[in-house]
This record gives sequence, C-alpha cells and structure tokens, in this order.
Amino acid sequence: MIDRRQFLAGTVAMTAMPSMLHSAPRPDFSPGKVEHCIHIWLGGGACHVDTWDPKRKGDPKLKKPGSYYDPIDTSVPDLQVCEHLKQCAKVMEHFSLLRSVHHEAVDEHAAATNEMHTGRPVSGTIVYPSIGSAVAHERGKATDGAPAYVVMGYPNLTRGPGFLGAKHGFVYLTNTENGPAGLTRPASISTSRQAARDRLLGVTRKSFVERNPKDTVIRQYNDAIGESQELMSGEFMGAFNLKSESGSLRNAYGGEFGQRCLLARRLIQRGVRFQEVSFNLNFVNGTGWDTHNDGQLKQHLIIQQLDQALATLVADLQAHRLLDKTLIVVSTEFGRPPEFDGGGGRGHQSRAFTVALAGGGLKNGQTIGVTDEIGKKVVERPISVPDLFATIHWAMGVNPGKNLYDGDRPVPITDHGKPVKELFV
Repeated sequence: MIDRRQFLAGTVAMTAMPSMLHSAPRPDFSPGKVEHCIHIWLGGGACHVDTWDPKRKGDPKLKKPGSYYDPIDTSVPDLQVCEHLKQCAKVMEHFSLLRSVHHEAVDEHAAATNEMHTGRPVSGTIVYPSIGSAVAHERGKATDGAPAYVVMGYPNLTRGPGFLGAKHGFVYLTNTENGPAGLTRPASISTSRQAARDRLLGVTRKSFVERNPKDTVIRQYNDAIGESQELMSGEFMGAFNLKSESGSLRNAYGGEFGQRCLLARRLIQRGVRFQEVSFNLNFVNGTGWDTHNDGQLKQHLIIQQLDQALATLVADLQAHRLLDKTLIVVSTEFGRPPEFDGGGGRGHQSRAFTVALAGGGLKNGQTIGVTDEIGKKVVERPISVPDLFATIHWAMGVNPGKNLYDGDRPVPITDHGKPVKELFV
C-alpha cells in the first residue's frame, strides 16, 4: 500500500513524462542549409508603415493615420517599400518581408526586447536563452579560433545564454576598430612577458579546477579563459583591421552602423556562427527608432543609413559567395501605430509589425502576412515570435521542435513555434 505522498509523486511524474520524453515533431519539409546568421537589431521600435509595409499617406497635422513617406516599387513586381529604402528596393529579390509578426508586450521596451530575443515573455521562474545563445548551443562555432556568438553593442541579459550557461554566451564589441578590449594585449606587455603570464595562469587554473572538480561555475570560467586565449592568438583579431578593405567598399557601407555590418561579413569569414549587429548609436534624428514626437521629423535619415548598409551587406555577401550561407534578420521589439501622437510622432504597436529576412538560401522575393489598410492589425497569415524563431532555427538546420534542458526540466527550444513554410517549399 502506498501513502498519499508517494501517490502524488507518482502522479506528477506520470504527468510530466510525455513532455520530458517527447519533443514536438520535426517540420514535414526540408530544413535550410544556413551556416551563419546576422541579426540586425533596430532597438527602440522601428515603424513598419514607414519602412517595410507602406500604406496610404498619413498627415500628423491633420491627425490622419498612415505612412509618413511615399512608397516605391522594387525589383519584385507588386512589392513596395518606403521611398528611403531605395537601395534595398533594387535587390528586393534577395529579401522576404514577414509583415504579420505580432506579440502582446505593448508599452514596455524591456519586456518586448526580451521577447524578441528569447522568443518568450519574461518568466519569474526561468531565465531563457537568447536566440543567439540557442544557435551557439546547437551549432557551435563554424571554425576553431572563433567565438560562436558575437554581439556588437552593449551587453544585456536578454542577449545572454540563460540556463544554457556561460559557455554559450557572447563576445561583445563596442567598436569596430580594436576588437574586444579584454582580448587586446596592452602595448607595454611584450610577447615573452605575456607567455610567462599565460604559463603561470595555466598552473593556477589547473590547480583550482582539480580542487573543485564538480563546481560548474569554476569549470565554465576556466573554459572561458581558455577560449579567450585562443581568440587572442588566432585569426579572429585580424577581422578588426577594416582598413585592409578597399576605401570604396568602406564608403559604400556608410557610417558607424555600416562599418559594423562590414565587420559582420569579416567575422563570418573567420567562423562566427551568430552575430547581433545593433543599430543604436549616434542617431541623427535625436531619438533613434523610438520616434515619439520630434523623432519622426528626421526618421528618414536613419532609414537611409539602414538602407545603405543593408543593401551593401547583401551585395558584399553575394560577391563573396556567402549570401546563401548567411541569413540576415532585421528585427525590432515592436512596430509603431499608423496614428500620430500629439507631437507628430508615433507610439508603440506590438500586434502587427514587420521582420525582414535576406539571403539564407530561402525562397525570397516575397511578402508573407498582410496587415489592414493602415497597418494597424494583422488580417492574413499571422506569424508569432515562436514561429519567427522556428524559422531561424530551421533555416540553420536545427529542429525547432526539440527540447533544451534546464537541469532536468525540458524547455521547448522555440516555445512550439512552426517555421514559415512558404520560405522553404
């Protein structure tokens, strides 16, 4: 005879067993063959009706909702984008526009940013890994001597590895000229002196790990030191010599954000698997993509910078025969409504916005999903954030239905997302 506690324990185990033993089924169509991903992040909430999903013309003075700019035709028949994306328009056959992405985190930038990086709302019980860390975990680095995951921008928890652990975290960069500060040897330290320091550090590391063989934090820290030393001595640091590229190419990419995109291509060539390239610096409109009030007036200037860098990146990857091997994802935490606020700008909107994809060997040159006549709501083919993440994973050959594990706890890698089939079949 069993007592009440044993009965309850058995019931819980039997209830949990199906999810622990079985992942969701694999998609019934072939995966992609992408080797690298460049995630371009437009932090602040880029307006979809002013970029990738133009609608009828609005007027902030008359409080008439709609787009701020005129649309233009592209290289794909019947596909239009904003007039300030004229360079991307010429190569739109390499793009797919997911115009019906949506989630429920409306007014909080941090919550929406977390969801667009982890694929889930914030949880009080578990720290989920970012898409970059999940890819790093599943695919690893493309070659030795390179990190699997790089973030160009300031470090942030939402970009991190969560329960996957520090091994699947990122190397972060805040400029394109010198590489990570922690991997650059001071000029006052000679090669021989550095070698002596490394030998002493090696002895200390070995002794510490031997005394604490079961401490995962120490083991992860030790692994991180080893990888840092490998990066310092390999070809990785050579990627930051952008002056080795022609002046015409550097000029074609444009300013600081463009130079980050050029560096992204160079890091791919050295084996980085996943990169986030943040467009979050020196905004000439004063507010960046968060275009409340007066930020709307010069929004076209940052759209033009995005256009220049992104179109050049596509052409550059194609010239190096890397475009089909590289998936470019242009995303943001949410879109913006077609209505104008009291200052002539726009608020936040999460229930309908656009994510642009390029390259990746996908069936590009199409739009997927439809919003209403002013871009306010999705009316056809909704795409959830888990669906977006499943698409990225499946493009990279990772089963979006598998489970990751937080200790013994199974966690679906994409929260049951399904890849956007139209991109693959």
